[in-house]
Amino acid sequence: MIVLNAEQLTGRVRSHVLDVNDLPEGAGCILHPDAAAAFLELRTAAAQSDIDLVAVSSFRSFQQQLTIWNEKFQGRRPLLDQDGRALDVAVMTGEQIVRAILLWSALPGASRHHWGTEIDVIDRAALAPGQRAQLIPQEYSPQGVFCRLAAWLPQHCQDFGFFLPYDRDRGGVRPEPWHLSFAPVSGVALGALTVAVLAAALEPVQLAGGVLVRSQLAELHARYVCAVAAAPAAALAARRLNPAARPS
Repeated sequence: MIVLNAEQLTGRVRSHVLDVNDLPEGAGCILHPDAAAAFLELRTAAAQSDIDLVAVSSFRSFQQQLTIWNEKFQGRRPLLDQDGRALDVAVMTGEQIVRAILLWSALPGASRHHWGTEIDVIDRAALAPGQRAQLIPQEYSPQGVFCRLAAWLPQHCQDFGFFLPYDRDRGGVRPEPWHLSFAPVSGVALGALTVAVLAAALEPVQLAGGVLVRSQLAELHARYVCAVAAAPAAALAARRLNPAARPS
């Protein structure tokens, strides 16, 4: 069993992750070593279906997540509703802002990206020259630019230890068909990220809306951290993984 300590769970250190260098230019990422090895194998398998599997987001530190949170709360980053439409924080209550942020972004300390197990992926081969991915559900719909990837991932990612934690709406985070999680590590990490661990990480920082967040932390933890798909047995077994494989 792979266990992360409290600082690793909340992204305050990066001693549990490394840079993945065995990727083409512009495709690098930062992951837990076991997740990195599995991702390289998954990427190789995707290439056999003419999919250029690229991570556009991987490990994210506590400070990075704190910056995202504060800037969204203060209206300095776009804040979106559940359908992806822009919201105006100037006419919203603190409660409304907190709930809107949590549809698409985690509290600092509560992001699964802190664990080095989570990857937001695209098919770079599907993009037209100069086109940039937006990571919105429409791109992964049957008519979207990443429709082939959206169909391929559920069929193959579990063979390499990955699954889709935000596969459907459970009343918390919106579905994210681009978000992969490495089950052998993230399954344990989720259980270890308790309300107490999260509260301790948030206690000393300047968090926008912090009084409101801290007063509701147990409910927010249950709804926006724990309400995800369970790691499938097939992903936990991950028979195709090669434990000896490690990125350079």
